[in-house]
Order: sequence, then C-alpha cells, then structure tokens
Amino acid sequence: MASPSKEVAKEIPTYIRLYTDGSVERPRESPYVPPSPTPDPVTGVTSKDITISENPKISARLFLPKLEQQSQKLPILVHFHGGGFFFESAFSFLYNRFLNLLVSEAKVVAVSVEYRLAPEHPLPAAYDDCWAALNWVASHSSTTEADPNRDSWLLDYGDFDKIYIGGDSAGANLTYNIAMRAGSENLENNVKILGAFIVHPYFWSSKPIGSEPKPMVGHDKALAELVWDFIYPSAAGGIDNPMINPVGPGGPSLATLGCGRLLVCVAEKDKLKERGVWFCVLVKESGWRGELELYESEGEEHVFHILTSGTTSVKDMIKRLASFLK
Repeated sequence: MASPSKEVAKEIPTYIRLYTDGSVERPRESPYVPPSPTPDPVTGVTSKDITISENPKISARLFLPKLEQQSQKLPILVHFHGGGFFFESAFSFLYNRFLNLLVSEAKVVAVSVEYRLAPEHPLPAAYDDCWAALNWVASHSSTTEADPNRDSWLLDYGDFDKIYIGGDSAGANLTYNIAMRAGSENLENNVKILGAFIVHPYFWSSKPIGSEPKPMVGHDKALAELVWDFIYPSAAGGIDNPMINPVGPGGPSLATLGCGRLLVCVAEKDKLKERGVWFCVLVKESGWRGELELYESEGEEHVFHILTSGTTSVKDMIKRLASFLK
C-alpha cells in the first residue's frame, strides 16, 4: 500500500500510478519467473537470460526448443512483449509461459527483449532498445567477429536467413515500427527480416474509424489515447504521430515495410480489432510487395493468448503463429 503522504503525479487507474517522489506502482504486472536452464517439464524448452547492453540497460531471455539433432539450424524470432510500454516484462510469468509454448511448437530460437519502460524511460526509448537488440542478434551472422558479448545459442543454432520479429499490443506496435525502420536502415551485416507477426496491434489516431466512439462521446478519452499521452508526452503530432498512427502526417509510406511476410492477428471482441483490420487495408493500398495475411480469433478479447492458456483458441493461435514461423 502506498503511504498516505505520497502524492500521485499521474496515473492510469488500475494500470499504473506515478508518484511525485518518482516511485511507480504497476498493479497489473505478472510476477517474475526465473529462466529454465534445464528443459521445461511441459514443453522441453530451455531458457537463459543475457545482457545485450549495459548503457542503456538492455537484456533478453533466450529460448531454445528441444533439438532433434544438435547440428540443426533454426529460424530466429526476436520478440517484443506487450504491456502498453509501461508494464510487463520478458521475464514475467505470462510471457515466459507464452514463449515456451510458441518455441516448442514452432521450433525456433527466440530472443525476448527486455526493453526500458515508461514513465521512467518515455518513448522513443523502447523503440531504440528493440532496434539495438535486433542489431545485436544480426551481428551474430558474421563468423569473423570475436565479440565476447555474442551468444552461443544464436551462433550454434540460428539461421540468419530466417529472422522474424513479432509481438502483441504494444509489442505489435514495436514490431511495426522496427519493420518500418528496417525498410530505410540496414541491419548489422545487411541481415534482412524475413517476416513479422503483429498481434492485436496498438494503433490509434485522432480520427475514429468504424464503430469507434466519435470525439464528442469520448474518442479522445479512450484508453489507447490516455496511454500514448502517458508513455510519449513529447510525441510530435500527439496521437497522430506516425509511430501510433501508420498514416500520420510526415510518416513514411507503408510500402517501405522492411520484411517479406506479414501476419496480422485480431480478436473479435478486442476494442482495437478495427485498427488491425484498418492496418491491413492500409498496407494493401500502399503497394507493399510482400505477402500479407489476416487471422481473426472469434469470440476472444485483447491478448487472450497471453492472459490464458490451454483453451482451444489459445492452442489455435499458437499453431497459427508457429505455422507462420515455419
């Protein structure tokens, strides 16, 4: 419980509270769980935590599936967790559970990035951290470098012709922005992103679409906009910044998306569903030349596949993502 003397500076009720002394409460965050140096009893997946950078502080949890043969090369997934850019973690129970299941089904090496969170580190910190992490992964594709910071799992098992990025909610927003940056900047060793999955993406704009409430009845008070103001108060253009509005003023053309394949997933009862469908239409209209797929989970809510486990819908979702990664 917070001390009665502590004053709230800013909050999003039930999600996060920032106090005037700089301390932060995140009541919805799921607990930390350690990595599994021995195979997980359910999935057979092993995991470990590594440091990518000390300044800024960027770390990651790596996941390796049970191998059929020691010499096999596997696709690489660089994953960005959700949580509105202000809570959750690559080391949390929910994302550890999800990635164990996905890595087991897809047979990929996964790098789950622990990026810096707002409000202590407002955007664009998370974008920069995830770009740095992806470049760190790409640097392993060179056999000539002798960097002690390189990881043996990526060197021994990673197939650098099959690099994927993906995430849900805020992590889907990160995935989109990293793919856009890869369309205009080269990654280390000129490595390319083969595909990206964008699950229940966090996009918004000042102009409502579809059945979203009109401004006079609360569009500008929507959670999506409150979160953006909280995590990126200095964003040029506010809620129409191209990082959150893919067709915001001054943004690059979606035709420059830096990946060859794109899977967009939406959920029927998700308040952000129409944004995901809208994004697919925008990509098609842009002239982007990649392969685009849209997948909808009927009867489900936002990030249901993270919050629950074992249901038919979650199993179907894992299989769909694994199929994309294969």
